Amino acid sequence: MSTVKVDYDSKGMPFRRLGPSGLRVPVFSLGGWLTLGGTVVGDPVKDIIKVAWEHGINMFDTAEGYADGNSEIEMGRVIRELGLRRDDLIITTKIFFGTRKNNPNGTGLSRKHIIEGTKASLERLGLDYVDVIFAHRPDQTTPMEETVRAFNWVIDQGWAFYWATSEWSAQEIEEAYHVADKLGLAGPIAEQCQHHMFHRERPEKEYAPLYSKYQIGTTVWSALASGLLTGKYNNGIPEGSRYANHQDFFKDTLKSLNEDEGRQKLDKVRALSAFAERELGCSVTHLALAWVAVNPNTSTVILGASRPEQVVDNLKALDVIPKLTPAVLERIEAILGNKPAAEPTWGRPALDKFGRL
Repeated sequence: MSTVKVDYDSKGMPFRRLGPSGLRVPVFSLGGWLTLGGTVVGDPVKDIIKVAWEHGINMFDTAEGYADGNSEIEMGRVIRELGLRRDDLIITTKIFFGTRKNNPNGTGLSRKHIIEGTKASLERLGLDYVDVIFAHRPDQTTPMEETVRAFNWVIDQGWAFYWATSEWSAQEIEEAYHVADKLGLAGPIAEQCQHHMFHRERPEKEYAPLYSKYQIGTTVWSALASGLLTGKYNNGIPEGSRYANHQDFFKDTLKSLNEDEGRQKLDKVRALSAFAERELGCSVTHLALAWVAVNPNTSTVILGASRPEQVVDNLKALDVIPKLTPAVLERIEAILGNKPAAEPTWGRPALDKFGRL
């Protein structure tokens, strides 16, 4: 994927194309998952977005399902109160989970919910359009043609400029492209996926054919493994941390930290911390963010923050990106020991142990 780097308002933020589109997005953006409208409301939301804007972030990501729509409400309110020009911003939201769980048509990717959900999101945001509308999850109960047609209809109304996917399998994304091509419609331009040092198979291996065939880009969430790659959980669960504030959501992760797999991850975080400080002069947080950002298929890394100073600190990763040379990346791989196989197997017939069909 080709990238374009420019200074945004002389703030020094690099920009890249979002997948195959002409839309330029900042290498680091800001998201509202679990924080904005959830654990963070009121003036603190304004403080976080204001600091992000002042440091070159002009892309803000939310979803109808974040805090039951309150993330969109808070984000829209702050944009108006700060007086930010709409054409200076990139706003993305996501449709799937809805806000009314007792409505059988209030979730999923039916034409009804995509259209009504998008209208509701725009009302909560107080905006006429979003730049990208994401399908927040795949919907196996709705025909792909219906979903593709509905997102294109939303684009035709001027409610969004592009559509994209989030946490879809490679096969599902491929099907969406086939349907769009057959109908002469627009396919997805990006996939919003989880990608970090401990979650690599899907973004690095399963999606490999999509990168080469469609130049699709990723808008990465959880690049810090919800804080695990900051080192904050090396000695327990701090009060006020994401794991502490959302124990139900992270119950499986919390359980694993006391098992062999979790302890091995913590050992790797400690080794990465020592390497980052000794060899690169940075924290493991900055290393982990830069490691995802340097991937050629990453369009933007979505940051999460509950305080303005977290945004400022995370952006120090920009200084680390140039330091991640091939030689340095190989040393990191030696610590991680989890690099996916280079040759993707998706779409290939299964072979037996002797390599025969």
